[in-house]
Amino acid sequence: MNELEGLTALIIEPHAGMRANIHSMLNMCGLTRIEHASSSNLAVKHLGLRSFDMILCEYDLEGGQDGQQLLEDVRHHKLMPLSTMFFMVTAEGNHSKVVSAAELAPTDYILKPFTADRLLERIARALDRRSAFMPVYTLMEAGDQREAIEACIAGEGLHPRYAVDFLRLRAELHVFLGEPEQAEPIYRKLIEVKAIAWARLGLAKTLFLRKQYGEAQEMLEELVDSNRNFVDAYDWLARTHAAVGDLAQSQAVLQEAVAVSPHAVRRLRTLGETAFEAGDNESAEKFLKQVVSKAKYSEFRDPEDHVKLVRTLVRKGDPVAAASVIRDLDRSMGGRPNTTLCSAISSALLHEFTGNETRLNDALNTALEACKDAPALSADLKLELARTCLENNMEEGGAEIVREVMRNASSDAGMARAMGVLEGAGFPDLARTLAQESRQHVVDLVNGGAARARNGDYQGAVELMLEAATKLPNNPSVAFNAALAVLRCLEHDGWDDRLGQQISGLIGNVRKLDPGNPKLGALSALHHQILKKYERNGQGRVSKPAAVQKAAV
Repeated sequence: MNELEGLTALIIEPHAGMRANIHSMLNMCGLTRIEHASSSNLAVKHLGLRSFDMILCEYDLEGGQDGQQLLEDVRHHKLMPLSTMFFMVTAEGNHSKVVSAAELAPTDYILKPFTADRLLERIARALDRRSAFMPVYTLMEAGDQREAIEACIAGEGLHPRYAVDFLRLRAELHVFLGEPEQAEPIYRKLIEVKAIAWARLGLAKTLFLRKQYGEAQEMLEELVDSNRNFVDAYDWLARTHAAVGDLAQSQAVLQEAVAVSPHAVRRLRTLGETAFEAGDNESAEKFLKQVVSKAKYSEFRDPEDHVKLVRTLVRKGDPVAAASVIRDLDRSMGGRPNTTLCSAISSALLHEFTGNETRLNDALNTALEACKDAPALSADLKLELARTCLENNMEEGGAEIVREVMRNASSDAGMARAMGVLEGAGFPDLARTLAQESRQHVVDLVNGGAARARNGDYQGAVELMLEAATKLPNNPSVAFNAALAVLRCLEHDGWDDRLGQQISGLIGNVRKLDPGNPKLGALSALHHQILKKYERNGQGRVSKPAAVQKAAV
């Protein structure tokens, strides 16, 4: 039996005996290129160096992080190609663990003990599906989403047993490209063929992205009522409530989801933040503590989680616990990006509460200086720092931070929140002035780029808009116009490798910041048109001739 010959595998298992056992089983199946990792941290290092055809990961890892949390990190940080088969291995039949792992879509879930024949059966089934979808995965990895849609259509005919899966992926690609109106009929077709819960969820997503919140909410509530374990539906229902300003209901829905699937760190973080915004300090503390605890062993832990917990504890009136969290932040995350800044913000919040003005001023000065080199710090914490400055005789520093947040606001709600910080600190006139100035600043940047392009200076337009996108990475208008400027330059001035390699990331940023932008589909179509014109793939590399691609498949 040599069907696995030439494939690569990574075994993530803390116990040497079990690693050896699985290794032997894979050898018996014909697979010899195998690497081992005894912990999640070592697994991340392996995945950062190379990709694997398959990963067999024990759920109950040692060292603080479990297999579900590792898979969550790997998916979020894109450390695993679409073609990699991920098998979750465990002896636990615990329901919450199964649900938590399943919601992140591992390839399969294998219950110990198992035999080599059973393992081979699961791998063979996964390989068959991977083989059918490999042409689509290859195009998606290359950034050629439109060609991937065509490959899905072809795949439906070639592999009818996976027709539903190809339809699903095609709909998801349309959503990814900013075309929910094209995804909607596919989901409706799937619903008519059979009452598939994920198809109804997909339809609800398209309604949400088109801001039809009432219809989306009704459909999502029906999904949750009919399947109490469908955690993705809870997430989108919570987002729908939040979109219309009902934070209390959003929190309630997220708490139900966490009760079903208690191990997903990003959902716990969203729940803690939502509870804080809703004024529920007890729940915010509870869930943010879980986030800090669960993320502690992740290679991608974020010091902002500690600040949010400190903020909650201070608002609760518990300075002793807040100080303990700050010490843990300094001890466990020293040397990481933004740790010094987050520690200073946390200390400022604590000293503001205790009334220690000397230490408060020291912390604020440290935070203001560190903030200059921290573009990745969230707007939420920047505004928290600004509020503390404004209310403690550091108006100039606070106003400068608010100005930056306003210019980089990802939505009208973000701008309103920044204005609210100034208004709450007693500066309503300054809030209006800075808001108008910030809006005009963005308008001037966009108009400046457009004017240069109209005059034929496409390179100049690109330079201006890319500089603006670097300074204002979260402003959707700037992001869109930076992508458009690069595309127009490539269209009129010819192919440029540097710009060609940047454009996918620029368009991806537009999708992230403004997924409902009605011009997103046209932007993606122009990108595809330019790639075809210069015979490039989505990563800017020369495409293989069609005959070569066919042979590779």
